[in-house]
Amino acid sequence: MQKRFTEDSWRREPWLKSLCAALLTLKTEEDVASFLRDIGTLSELKAWCERLEVARELAKGLSYRQVAANTGASTTTVTRVARFLENGEGGYRKVLNAHRHHRLVHSSESPHTTGTPGERTASVLQGYLEKAKK
Repeated sequence: MQKRFTEDSWRREPWLKSLCAALLTLKTEEDVASFLRDIGTLSELKAWCERLEVARELAKGLSYRQVAANTGASTTTVTRVARFLENGEGGYRKVLNAHRHHRLVHSSESPHTTGTPGERTASVLQGYLEKAKK
């Protein structure tokens, strides 16, 4: 029996839940990369990477044409990513915000910290809170 993922049911599919659970067990970037390579073809990996880069550039406010030129993605792909970035499940936004936050936290550890005072304060505070959890 072939699994049918539909817009109404995809989140309830046991196979998707199993995949999500598997991803949550991975601890390092290397582990994630190895798992993604095992389950995806090089073409699929390239497409996923390209879509994330498209989302990053769109989030910076670049035009669809600029993003397509910078990434090599088709305008169809750029449009699709933009649609999900704006009206999707929030996955792109969550990842992009996490990457932005990660950069802010790590930039506060550098002796040459950049950013606004508010960003630096938030970064220092977040770093302190993360250390306090350990």
